[in-house]
Amino acid sequence: MNTGLRITAFAAAIAATFGTAYGVGASVGPVVAEKPPAAHDEHAATGTETGGEEGGGKAAAGGLQISEGGYTLALDTPRVAAGEPADLRFSVKDERGRSLTSYAREHGKELHFIVASRDLTVYRHLHPTRAADGTWSVAATLPAAGGYRAFADFKPAGKGAAGITLGTDLAVSGKSEPAALPPVRATAEVDGYRVTLDGALTAGKARELTLSVSRNGRPVTDLQPYLGAYGHLVALRAGDLAYLHVHPNGEPDDGVTEPGPEVSFTATAPSAGAYRLFLDFRHEGKVRTAAFTVDVPVTGADTGTGTGTGEKPSAEPREGEESPGHGH
Repeated sequence: MNTGLRITAFAAAIAATFGTAYGVGASVGPVVAEKPPAAHDEHAATGTETGGEEGGGKAAAGGLQISEGGYTLALDTPRVAAGEPADLRFSVKDERGRSLTSYAREHGKELHFIVASRDLTVYRHLHPTRAADGTWSVAATLPAAGGYRAFADFKPAGKGAAGITLGTDLAVSGKSEPAALPPVRATAEVDGYRVTLDGALTAGKARELTLSVSRNGRPVTDLQPYLGAYGHLVALRAGDLAYLHVHPNGEPDDGVTEPGPEVSFTATAPSAGAYRLFLDFRHEGKVRTAAFTVDVPVTGADTGTGTGTGEKPSAEPREGEESPGHGH
């Protein structure tokens, strides 16, 4: 029996809709960079966007701001070439312009770095390394040209410090052909695994999402811990890429949480709209990502049905995967 998981949320104002920023549109052309705008502890919500409080407290979204709580995400490589290996470098600056060098470890890492395309068809959960001067770096190859968003999810060291998610734009140059958002489906397939999503997100209300992993028609009952859990979930709102980070209350070897096939989350969407859910899970030493599109109806229009997408994530090996030759 799995323990329900509560969403960790971050707050900020809604800033965009479909077709804004780098535009999920039909145009094709070169991309030009724009100016940049442990135990399972809960992240503190620090922004302004809130939803209802039924069952899960105020719903909030983050990653819409480059600066928050006295910290700024400084991306040293705001532009890379599509399909070319690149070294992404960045730092987190304080109010005096100094690079932050002291972080609290959460879910096995000092900082989680997420990169996603504006059309939400490319997603990378990367694991950068930090130099003594506070500069973070990670190798990545982003396959498609277009606008991307980079997120730094971290908690400064110090008693009472709140978790923060900062976001900034990243341009991937080349011929851009933005894709439509993948359709809503309840299953996703990746590398021979099938992941089924049961449950529905609701604006301002806590709802349970259960993801079941199988392979060759058989339930996977020996999932391996990844970042201190059997599943790691990130949700991004289509249009402005508002960021939600979901973590479990249960953990491996707690005597309650089983290693599959089901991984359960309790989540609250900050608003109605379309979202992409990205589930990272580890099996036989390799991390895989199952991606779903879900529709969150306006309050009172919830159908109560599970929604997802069968769209396959890129087959290209993901940076940070625990597979032979790619240590984590």
